[in-house]
Amino acid sequence: MSYEKICFLASDDDEAQEALRSLRQRHGDVPAAEAEVIVALGGDGFMLATLHDTMDLAAPVYGMNRGTVGFLMNEYHPDDLAERLAEARLAVINPLRMVAIDKDGRRTEALAINEVSLHRETRQAAKIRILLDGEERMAELVCDGILVATPAGSTAYNLSAHGPILPIRARLMALTPISVFRPRRWRGAILPWEARLRFEVLEHTKRPVSATADQVEVRDVRRVEVAAEPEIEIKLLYDPGHGLEERLLREQFAS
Repeated sequence: MSYEKICFLASDDDEAQEALRSLRQRHGDVPAAEAEVIVALGGDGFMLATLHDTMDLAAPVYGMNRGTVGFLMNEYHPDDLAERLAEARLAVINPLRMVAIDKDGRRTEALAINEVSLHRETRQAAKIRILLDGEERMAELVCDGILVATPAGSTAYNLSAHGPILPIRARLMALTPISVFRPRRWRGAILPWEARLRFEVLEHTKRPVSATADQVEVRDVRRVEVAAEPEIEIKLLYDPGHGLEERLLREQFAS
């Protein structure tokens, strides 16, 4: 598929801004709301921000790495952009929705493309009760925190916390504890995509906990609910042979 109307977005990094100027001169530029495709120039953090900002638009996002890791990005080759866009493969992912209730009863909703995570705020370990589909599964988890990751986010924070890598098309989510103390041997769970999780913070005054959905943080939470949002589809474009599915496979065989 050929794309005539391209919107270019870039992080504040000097390399990304230089690429932005060069590509706009070659291909022109339209507002995101009018674009057939959005090209994001930066690293994974900027790509996540772009996906959040444009998920209500019809245009897919094609990232080119002008950052550090670039797991979500394609390689940066500016000379053949039109041809690469025409040959790119579409990947569709769904986010998680977090509903957090803080100590004052305020409600915050946010979407997470990678993960929803809970963290202790002080030197005191967090104590968290876990319910799955309304049924208590763990009365008390003592830990630094816990996270719920999508397949797309399973190689990010989840992997660093020793969670499992999930195939990109798997209807699964990873539930991974962070520095768990009790129960000592618990390493988390792999849950169906339809699961509805509820975390209740025990002793929340003495042991305050924050909740984060990608880049949205809520402090001093008492309760956090997490569930998949299948009605929201986030569209990404990747060069043939370099899509998320292939990258996740490579990650599992990396030395």
